[in-house]
Amino acid sequence: MTSSATPIANDSAASPPSPPGPDSSPGSANSHRAHLLHAAVSMLNMIVIALFVLTFIAQPFRIPSASMEPTLLVGDFLLVDKMVHAPGNTSARRGMLPYRELGCGDIIVFRYPPDTRIHVVKRVIGVPGDRIRLKDGVVYINEQPQQEPYIMPGGSQPDAFRDQFPASLYTDPGVDPQWWAQLRREVRDSEYVVPPGNYFVLGDNRANSRDSRYWGLVPRENIVGSPFLVYFSLRQPSAAEVSALPDDKLDHQEDTASSPIGFARWRRMFRVVR
Repeated sequence: MTSSATPIANDSAASPPSPPGPDSSPGSANSHRAHLLHAAVSMLNMIVIALFVLTFIAQPFRIPSASMEPTLLVGDFLLVDKMVHAPGNTSARRGMLPYRELGCGDIIVFRYPPDTRIHVVKRVIGVPGDRIRLKDGVVYINEQPQQEPYIMPGGSQPDAFRDQFPASLYTDPGVDPQWWAQLRREVRDSEYVVPPGNYFVLGDNRANSRDSRYWGLVPRENIVGSPFLVYFSLRQPSAAEVSALPDDKLDHQEDTASSPIGFARWRRMFRVVR
């Protein structure tokens, strides 16, 4: 504490200073410290709550590739619900928090099986027990063709491996060798049956997505959650083009605005993900 904290000192320069009373500057210092302590405790509470939310309930991610166009665009920032598919959450099962089983059509964020440090977003196409087949780019589940209004429209050249899963010959260099060998052992009658505890996923931009066709299944324990909201979207080039597998990972990086007006897709803010 210093005398400059109170303006009265300047007004009483001509007279001798009076002795401090019991409720003067020491009390002010104590009050100031109390306010600082209260602010610090409030800030700590906010940090704890934020860490709790980010750890157990929701987590932000950014879309860096075109593999989920047109549903998710390059530059979209997502909030991911980590509770909606949490199988070990007993309170969720009692109805205290929303919970539902994973189903076909759900979009999920998961730890990429070949490298669990990487997060990837795709759409569930097959759940345990489903018989999966792609014919001329059309997904068949249990011999029934699927209506998929969310996928990117055509425009790409036919691909014997990509559009005819499971193919009899695997000549695409992007296919994981272990997955290739597994398919050759397990395909029956031109179909692949999704085993228990695993999920078959595809990108909505089917022609430009490295997904279960190339590297295999997503184990249940790898699933982080489902994106439910685009809370912000930077305007970035979002052309549908084939990316290497590492480019499909999600990250937490921030981008700097390059334009005072057009740097964001304002209409996509707070858009519900479906």
